[in-house]
Amino acid sequence: MSLKQKLKNNELTIGSWIMMADSMSVEVMALAGFDWLVIDVEHTPINMETVKTLIITIQAHDMKALVRVSKNEEVVIKKVLDMGADGIIVPMVSSKEDAKMAVDYAKYPPVGKRGVGLYRASGYGTKFEEYKKWVDEELVIIAQIEHIDAVRNIDEILGVEGIDGTIIGPYDLSGSMGYPGDFEREDVQNAVQKVLERCTKQNMPSGFHVVDTNPSKLQEKIKQGCTFLAYGIDYFFMRDAAMQGMKQLKEGVK
Repeated sequence: MSLKQKLKNNELTIGSWIMMADSMSVEVMALAGFDWLVIDVEHTPINMETVKTLIITIQAHDMKALVRVSKNEEVVIKKVLDMGADGIIVPMVSSKEDAKMAVDYAKYPPVGKRGVGLYRASGYGTKFEEYKKWVDEELVIIAQIEHIDAVRNIDEILGVEGIDGTIIGPYDLSGSMGYPGDFEREDVQNAVQKVLERCTKQNMPSGFHVVDTNPSKLQEKIKQGCTFLAYGIDYFFMRDAAMQGMKQLKEGVK
């Protein structure tokens, strides 16, 4: 079953975040059995050539390749889709207009306004008709909810045709409320809960990026009803294992 269909069915899928510009990171993460991986080009120096390599590597390991684009902007969206990404995560979608813009940039006319580029996704121009059909039926567009304005406008965002799901960015959401990284504040928790409740009411997949590598943190979000979950970051798994191992070794020496 495709990722698009799983989203439509509100089935649980778990992915992770790629922030290291090396295909070896993808190969190691593939061993864990993620459903999808997100290549982050918003907060990393990963360039477009590397994005293409990472997309190919992710797909070669039977996972879906999503790209968190640098911004809700026409050129970067069509570039990563022309490279063959299975979908995009669009940051800072805070209004109905933002959501519609993302769909316009990702979909061909008459649905959207995307320009045609005969590159990898369309078999370098040999399978454009098949690719057009794939875009209509399988392309995944995720709106990232990471500003308090998005929470206020959540019903309108969810109502935009072409948006397949949401994912909450907790750091920026709490930051937009004046408390970056303070997820436990009651008002921040209430904002998150509102998004989850509205998604449930409209039968829209709700997602969350749980950056903590402790599995119990992700299990909490599953209990809250999230079905599109990003777990950790590639170098967080390496960081946490190394730090925990060294901590135990140093304590054992004392």
